[in-house]
Amino acid sequence: MRHLNIWVSGKVQGVFYRRFIVDQAQQLGVKGLVKNLPDGRVYIEAEGTTDQLKVFETFCLAGSPASAVKQITKQEGSIQGFDDFRICS
Repeated sequence: MRHLNIWVSGKVQGVFYRRFIVDQAQQLGVKGLVKNLPDGRVYIEAEGTTDQLKVFETFCLAGSPASAVKQITKQEGSIQGFDDFRICS
């Protein structure tokens, strides 16, 4: 099990990016959270197997149809033990 902190920049707010990420995470069995940041980026915490997170990262980079992801930055973190994947404010 791994934990990733992910920051996503580009056109990622107001384009259903968070909803897209929740849907993909739930299909993959990834647990965690996603939220908008005041600076226009989106922040994600994701927990899963190495294989799950590898696929999840491709969805983070692809984004929702209306989004335009410019960059993702990731960092390993400590396991938080999330029960599900949800949007946080």
